Amino acid sequence: MINFIGITDENNLKTEISISNINFSNYKWFWVDFNQPTDEEIRHLADTFRFHPLAIEDCIHRLQRPKLDYYDDYTFFVTHIVREEEKKIIKEELNFFVGVNFIVTFHLKPSKEVDEIWERVLQKNIEKWVPFYVFYRTLDKIVDNYFPIIYKIEDDLDKIENNINHKSMNFLMTELFDTRYMLLNLMHTVNPMRDLLYRMLNSHHLIKISERREYFSDIYDHLLKLSDTIMSDRELTADIRDSYLSLNSHQTNRVMKILTIITSIFAPLTFIAGIYGMNYENMPELTWKYGYFLTLGLMGITGISMFIWFKRRGWFK
Repeated sequence: MINFIGITDENNLKTEISISNINFSNYKWFWVDFNQPTDEEIRHLADTFRFHPLAIEDCIHRLQRPKLDYYDDYTFFVTHIVREEEKKIIKEELNFFVGVNFIVTFHLKPSKEVDEIWERVLQKNIEKWVPFYVFYRTLDKIVDNYFPIIYKIEDDLDKIENNINHKSMNFLMTELFDTRYMLLNLMHTVNPMRDLLYRMLNSHHLIKISERREYFSDIYDHLLKLSDTIMSDRELTADIRDSYLSLNSHQTNRVMKILTIITSIFAPLTFIAGIYGMNYENMPELTWKYGYFLTLGLMGITGISMFIWFKRRGWFK
């Protein structure tokens, strides 16, 4: 659907108006939201607003990299909304056309960020709302919603590192790599968004943003913090992975050492049993009355002696 908010010169708020035959010059500024639009509604981007075909193409093709493009009387912004579902990072694109007296938002999926700011515009003092302030509040809400995802990932990393539920190492490694993949996907959104804010703050074309530099600088600081946190968390996942691999290697080496000790003890015993198990007729020891007991004694003394020797060498530590 297409939603409309128009502010007249008398600061009256108008809604529920079709843009098919509207006279935009009657409004001091207006906000049009393309919320999951149909193909027919998408054509208004070209027919009604006369937006550039390349910008419209970026709207239709999903998940463009966050960016901005300058046009004659407006600036086009591509941003990313992120949410977490079942250990997966879901990205959605939210596009802005921002001019001096208008803002147009376009999204193919529902956006709670846009809905929340829309309700605030309807309920709060109209005089303070202008297109770039709407853009700032929506962008700030998008970035703020990144933080709960990061905090949840950090909680998951703490659980993996502490392993209070004593899960198997294979299960923990699977969880760890899933978390690492989530961080990678999140980084592919946060870093381009950070670069986008950097361009906005250092652009000579965006006068309205320069006039409100402190607001957008605050968003940029949040993105810097997010980027640093993601990098730290990825380093933590690498440390946890290396620790688990080292622990697994240590356990494997310990098992191999124990098996080696057992094999070393039984090797001479097997040798003795093999000799006297050949059943040749010309073996004098086979006719001894106490040969069986002497052989068992020899095997026992050999095994105990090797056990004591290995223990003194520190093989059991």
